[in-house]
Amino acid sequence: MQRKAASRAGSGGMDVEAALDELYTTAPADFVSRREVLAAAARTAGRAEDARRIHAARRPTLAAWAANRLLRSRPEESRQFLELGQALREAYRSLDAAELKELSAQRGRVVAALSRQAVEVARENGQRLSDAVRQEVDSTLRAVLADAEAADRWATGRLESALTPPSAFPSGSARPSSAAPSVPPEKPTAPRARQQDELAERRRRRQAQLAEARKASAAAERRLRDRRTRQTEAEAALQRAGDQEEQAQRDVSAAEERLRQARENLRHSAGEHRQAEDDHRAAADALTRAEREAREAAKEVNRLRTP
Repeated sequence: MQRKAASRAGSGGMDVEAALDELYTTAPADFVSRREVLAAAARTAGRAEDARRIHAARRPTLAAWAANRLLRSRPEESRQFLELGQALREAYRSLDAAELKELSAQRGRVVAALSRQAVEVARENGQRLSDAVRQEVDSTLRAVLADAEAADRWATGRLESALTPPSAFPSGSARPSSAAPSVPPEKPTAPRARQQDELAERRRRRQAQLAEARKASAAAERRLRDRRTRQTEAEAALQRAGDQEEQAQRDVSAAEERLRQARENLRHSAGEHRQAEDDHRAAADALTRAEREAREAAKEVNRLRTP
């Protein structure tokens, strides 16, 4: 119990598993520096084994990082993709050529749709995937559908390199033959009757598996189309918001220019007002002097008129 509790201390309280999950979704260019930070923090906390595990982590390729990011960023779609792979692998064990061709086409569409999701997730995290890298992502997703071991590896979210699908989708070794049974028309024996019953049961199971696989594949396609539609709408909304922000910035700039001009006009008007006040005071002083001089002159005239 104490050891389990200690394993959750991590760097700054981070669980070592959480630290590894973070590492494998860290951009490849930042992987090494982040790994050293987390390993050093674990060593400082006295957790040498966790530090060793963290330091032993290998930097993923860009395609592996994109696949890891896809798993973490689109958990619901990824879970359904893993379930689809399991259903397809089970269905492929008992399908005939025509049914296999139909499911192969559906499988290709689902992989292409989820691969586009990986490209979008990478772009959201500041990475652009080249055509070569995207082909590696497609290869990884095909491997996840075809191979249970590859699916388990991707489900950890800690791929270090792209996965390679098997040369052919796995199929069962005991596929029912489409040829008519070469039995005489005589009364069937008991073993033959059991064989017919088993064949009919296998056919019923095959049809049920096919129906389930078709249903899962169609549902996955719908979900991915819906996600693509929502992504497109979000991008359009982002573009509109960006345009509105640019227009608002232009409006702010224009308002700031008008404010600057108004302040300049205010300073000019204030100067004219002060000059007018000075002129007014000077005129008032001159008027006061003139009135005083006029009174004195009138007094002098009156004085001179008096005998």
